[in-house]
Amino acid sequence: MATIATTRAKPPKPLTADRFEQLLAAGAMILLAFVVVALAKGMPYWGKIPATVWAHLGTMIVALALTPVMLLRRRGDRPHRVLGTIWVAAMLLSALISFSVRNANHGNFSFIHILSAWVVIQVPFLWWSARTHRVAQHRGSVRGMVLGALLIAGFFTFPFNRMLGQFLFS
Repeated sequence: MATIATTRAKPPKPLTADRFEQLLAAGAMILLAFVVVALAKGMPYWGKIPATVWAHLGTMIVALALTPVMLLRRRGDRPHRVLGTIWVAAMLLSALISFSVRNANHGNFSFIHILSAWVVIQVPFLWWSARTHRVAQHRGSVRGMVLGALLIAGFFTFPFNRMLGQFLFS
């Protein structure tokens, strides 16, 4: 009597963070710390902050807090997918809300809103690439989104004429 030996294929090794992703994660943690400190210093002015700005800050804080977790932890498992869905929703909501935040440019859109439009277009592709297991495309999209829409855009929230900059540097 012959038996058929079944062997299980080893699951692919999950992608781990490379040096660039470690730097992106560190940048997100640093930016989040600056946002928290700025908001704490601006506490006396919280009542004057419009609801749309609070909503935008809230979604960005969620995205910033999840970014290091997503970049540095194991990938491809259920927690990664759940946290990734939350991150994508936070990014998309933040971008959409930002179109109603026009306090710094005399009521007009600013160049940062170009990044918001890019996020609205790019996020569905990022999510789709993850759902269809296009790992390299997904990884590149995440890196671009973190660098451009979180870190670069976040950096430009701190010039002195903007709310967080005024809170932080006053």
